[in-house]
Amino acid sequence: MAASALTNAPAITAQRTSALRVAMIRDYWALTKPEVNFLIVMATAAGFYLGSPEHLDAASLMALLHTVVGTLLTASGAATLNQYIERRFDAQMRRTARRPLASGRLGGTAALRFGLVLSFAGVIYLVATTNALASLLALLTLTSYLGLYTPLKRKTPACTFIGAWSGAMPPLIGWAAASGRLSVEAWVLYAILFLWQFPHFMAIAWIHREDYERAGYLVLPLGIWRSRVMAWQAVLPAAALVPLSVAPTLLGHGHWVYSCGALLLSLGFTSYAAQLAVWRSNAAARRLLMASIVYLPVLLMLVMAGETWP
Repeated sequence: MAASALTNAPAITAQRTSALRVAMIRDYWALTKPEVNFLIVMATAAGFYLGSPEHLDAASLMALLHTVVGTLLTASGAATLNQYIERRFDAQMRRTARRPLASGRLGGTAALRFGLVLSFAGVIYLVATTNALASLLALLTLTSYLGLYTPLKRKTPACTFIGAWSGAMPPLIGWAAASGRLSVEAWVLYAILFLWQFPHFMAIAWIHREDYERAGYLVLPLGIWRSRVMAWQAVLPAAALVPLSVAPTLLGHGHWVYSCGALLLSLGFTSYAAQLAVWRSNAAARRLLMASIVYLPVLLMLVMAGETWP
């Protein structure tokens, strides 16, 4: 028995080491917020596709790949550094307490190095493979997200505006990488993403309002104004998306099928925002959150598909 145990010991140790390595990789992957990066990639690709002078060929497809990789690296670095900065406060929230840094599974120094490497690699990659405007926009997004939005979350509910300002940059980065400039159409895409973030984040803020308050985050004002601010920030931007979502067609980047789809999507999105504003329940907030997750990628796919229709 003893001999058998000694024989199996190296195999057991190797299995444990492998399991720990896989768990560590999974934690580093979680630091990059892959669920958010999916939407960032879609928005960047949409901006590049619509900003391309002609339909994509082999060279422009490679340029698109470079743009997506650089933006993804920068966004992953920003997400990691944000969690490094907020790790002490994340530990106080049920929603975030199990994150790798908040739970203590990863050390702060290692995460800081990881975030800095990703951030600098992303910006430098964009400088090397795209153009100055695209890389400058990526750097501006990174610095405003970490230098303004992150600290303002504990100081003022206006942080949502700053966060939406930087969070809507991906289509501009894509457009700039494709054309080297920013046109009216690029700013329409930016405005769509900017407005979409308010109902999306109001749903999250309402579901986790007690968590945010416990950790000292002022994403919503305290007292009687909390529900009113949440309601207006959910409904008004969603309603503004109804006419704005059909603007790409008016600017020559769409098709009547896109217009119909965008109109129906936006009206449905607004109805979920209105339900939250009226009922102010967690159930209504969860429905709005799910609607927001569906709305943006479907709308972006529609506008890209509409560009190819006769």
